Amino acid sequence: MADQKLLGIDLGGTTAKFAILTLAGEIQQKWSIQTNILDEGRHIVPDIIDSIRHRLSLYGMTKDDFIGIGMGSPGVIDRKAGTVIGAYNLNWTTLQPVKEQMESALGIPFEIDNDANVAALGERWQGAGENNPDVTFITLGTGVGGGIIAEGHLLHGVVGAAGEIGHVTVEPENGFLCTCGKHGCLETVASATGVVRVAHKLSEEYAGDSKIKALIDDGAEVTSKDIFDAAKAGDAFALMVVDKVCYYLGLAVANIGNLLNPSDIVIGGGVSAAGEFLRERVQKYFDAFTFTQVRQSTRVKLAQLGNDAGVIGAASLARKFIK
Repeated sequence: MADQKLLGIDLGGTTAKFAILTLAGEIQQKWSIQTNILDEGRHIVPDIIDSIRHRLSLYGMTKDDFIGIGMGSPGVIDRKAGTVIGAYNLNWTTLQPVKEQMESALGIPFEIDNDANVAALGERWQGAGENNPDVTFITLGTGVGGGIIAEGHLLHGVVGAAGEIGHVTVEPENGFLCTCGKHGCLETVASATGVVRVAHKLSEEYAGDSKIKALIDDGAEVTSKDIFDAAKAGDAFALMVVDKVCYYLGLAVANIGNLLNPSDIVIGGGVSAAGEFLRERVQKYFDAFTFTQVRQSTRVKLAQLGNDAGVIGAASLARKFIK
């Protein structure tokens, strides 16, 4: 068993990423394929199966070399049945029997979970979470997602909605409308698009000199990276925007800390590329909104695994098959 491997799959709307890992979590092989979402996504699982078969042949491996396969997927996951529905960026609008297809074709035990949960497991196991039993992960990308590991267990909730940190309300009055249907969600102000939305809102009343303000006034496209880069360069308006975003993030992170008191709250995703510049400002508001014991025991960290968090976390799902 010591030589057997784990296989992790991180399925996204653009690519499916794969990795073969040791039982200790070391990546030995990585590859990816394009996600073909045509024909209601019916090619996705067959393409994954074909790619795995091809790679195992290439590496001289068989199904007996693997403890199991784990996958992270968008959409609503039935973990017991191994099905996915409502993954609209994959064109999966009908129920997809992913586990049944994978196990039937490959003969390897299979486990699946939500992609944000899986990324949380990856950062907890091999990243900034240092394999601690109480870790919360927040990912700041196109949206805001997350996952909560409490006392060693990934929390799912009654309908799998635990860890939806993006829908924590941070602006109860006059908040932006979220895709979920309510106003003032963290996702509306701290995602990549949310940062830009905050900038447009604040620019209406800002009268000083600013490169970012001038671009917005001219109707030019501005990204969250542009705003953070300008803030780092000392642009006063961009600094105001970043401070407002970090206020919202710090408020949400502090509420998580006060509620769960994890050892680590890990921030990842594209917006987190701003690095310590972002983290230290979130920390300032975290300190302001937490009580003493939480402030002294819960650490706010940056994610370490980048794009590998998903495949590592997915592979960790298959550790349940170790006998």
